[in-house]
Amino acid sequence: MADLRSRHNGTAAMEKQSHSQTGSHHHNNNKALDKEASENGKPEKSDPMIYIIFVSLLFDLLAFTIILPLLPSLLEHYRQNDSSGLYAVLTDRVRWFQQLLGAPDRYISVLFGGFLGSMFSFLQFVASPIVGGLSDYYGRKPVLLACASGIALSYLIWACSSNFALFVLARFVGGISKGNISLCMSVITDVSSVKTRGRGMALVGVAFSLGFIVGPMIGALFAIFSDKSGSTWFVLPSLLAFGLAVGDLVVLACCLRETLPKEKRVKEISSALSYGLQLLNFSAIFRFAAIKNVPKKDIAALRSIGLVYFLYLFLYSGLEFTVTFLMYHKFGYTSMDQAKMFLTTGVIMTLLQGSVVRRLPEAKIKGYAIFSLYLIVPAFVVVGLAEGSRMLYAGMTLFAISTAFAVTCLTTLVSKYGNDDQKGSVLGIFRSLGALARALGPVVGCIAFWCVGSRITYIAGGLLLIYPAMALQRARI
Repeated sequence: MADLRSRHNGTAAMEKQSHSQTGSHHHNNNKALDKEASENGKPEKSDPMIYIIFVSLLFDLLAFTIILPLLPSLLEHYRQNDSSGLYAVLTDRVRWFQQLLGAPDRYISVLFGGFLGSMFSFLQFVASPIVGGLSDYYGRKPVLLACASGIALSYLIWACSSNFALFVLARFVGGISKGNISLCMSVITDVSSVKTRGRGMALVGVAFSLGFIVGPMIGALFAIFSDKSGSTWFVLPSLLAFGLAVGDLVVLACCLRETLPKEKRVKEISSALSYGLQLLNFSAIFRFAAIKNVPKKDIAALRSIGLVYFLYLFLYSGLEFTVTFLMYHKFGYTSMDQAKMFLTTGVIMTLLQGSVVRRLPEAKIKGYAIFSLYLIVPAFVVVGLAEGSRMLYAGMTLFAISTAFAVTCLTTLVSKYGNDDQKGSVLGIFRSLGALARALGPVVGCIAFWCVGSRITYIAGGLLLIYPAMALQRARI
């Protein structure tokens, strides 16, 4: 369930994100468009490319979320049926530690799931800024097509993954190709003005919501249609994901026009990649080092919010990723049972984000952010204490309410800082902090789950989440 975080981060954080370079290229142009529309008294029309991006993202996210409720079953399958021997080799490497802790064999899959989840997120963390820089030099469309091709290839490898080594390869290819999300944001920035960008980002939010509500359900349904008694029960869901990815590739190839003209591209590839490489410097992104010529109090505020965001997502993503394993191992949930949980939490978050969160007055944003950070504490404690489905659903309902507010409010807070031509850089750094947290959280959460069990992991993790809430409450922002 770790990647469920991506929808909330994407729906919220991406609503305001623009590529730094793209923002500088188009800032003056957007101002001119706004002024012209204002003088004519006519509402601006959204560029048709925004709707192409919506369709592309919908295909991509439906494919991406199919695997979520299947992951615990998949890893258990490879624990019992791995012809490559990789699973056995890795198990032998941790066997001494397993015996020391007394962890059962079936929890090995939780540990490996955490490593896979963190690997995927870390590759995405590395790929996104580099892909963005390449698109500033080569153009958006060819780089988007390359990403979409890599994603489709990853699902094809998954469909053919008769052993654990091929499945790991599929996740590796998928993670390194996942820079398409930030590129889609860049396309929307290219073709929209300040006034019309909100409409485009709203459609992005709809795509994320639909993807994370519908995708897990159809993944579970297709797994049921397959013969789970055989060794290839996951082929049908993986082929569906591959088909959706191919559909995305066709849409981009046939319908998307290049949105960054040659005359507006960066002239040297080294210059195009320089900003992206800054986003891979851990020290620099925590210090917001790329943000220059702003008051010291603003830099201090950015660092405070950035640290709160990182700590929150680090703890949150670690606990969130293990929820699917908790449902599988402790409650015996099938893939369909897990898909129903995804559906329930997804609908709650979508309703709140569509009705309440987007209408929050600016003066109350910090208060709601603090509220959401505190609310996640009892959410995970209740999940850790749950012995039946009712209590589990109660905890996950609190989880959904908190998640609907948290990242949106934090992103809104951080977006107030920086000069007009630095907003893209500020939000790019902020998003990189989130990506780094999601790259570290799952493996740490799964190690804790493996070492001390779910109850202690969730209660301790939930109580540790008090710190970012208190830190935000004390911050002068």
